[in-house]
Amino acid sequence: MAPTTLRPRLVELIHRETRRRGRIFMKLNHLVDPEVVEALYAASTAGAEIDLVVRSACGVRPGVKGMSENIRVRSIVGRWLEHSRIWRFGENGAADWFIGSADMMSRNLDGRVEALVPVTDPGLQERLSAIVDVLLADDVRAWTLDSEGGWHPVTRRSGVNAQQRLAEMARAGAELRDADAARALGAEA
Repeated sequence: MAPTTLRPRLVELIHRETRRRGRIFMKLNHLVDPEVVEALYAASTAGAEIDLVVRSACGVRPGVKGMSENIRVRSIVGRWLEHSRIWRFGENGAADWFIGSADMMSRNLDGRVEALVPVTDPGLQERLSAIVDVLLADDVRAWTLDSEGGWHPVTRRSGVNAQQRLAEMARAGAELRDADAARALGAEA
């Protein structure tokens, strides 16, 4: 919970993955907090693989030799303004997952009440993992950040539009819930 424990806890989780084969994923709108950025650089230097999906301001420079070679930054901007924030620390299956409201910037971490909550249900973790896979596969709306701070469109290979695919996934999930509800009502009658 910000403004008290959120930054220290996130930095602690990053430090836990600061090793070879460490794994970090973050999806958020802004990543400019110096302490979080420095922790990510340290994790990359130690060998952790880091994927960041940052919609707006990003203070990380990926691909800098000896500092951020294991960091990849992408941005996906499309029809919908997404506000979801997802964090994964560790490999799928043994990862700690979080969702919440905070961006990694001073106004969120120091000046507001913001919260992250752990996602412990295996089914919900699988759903988040599927979302992450779609975000990392996007080659229609995605842009990558280079070590100089320039953004470049991702080369189109498979035609994955993350926003379109996520909308399809949401509709399919709603249809399943509706069918389950109809079956439950039919069983009660």
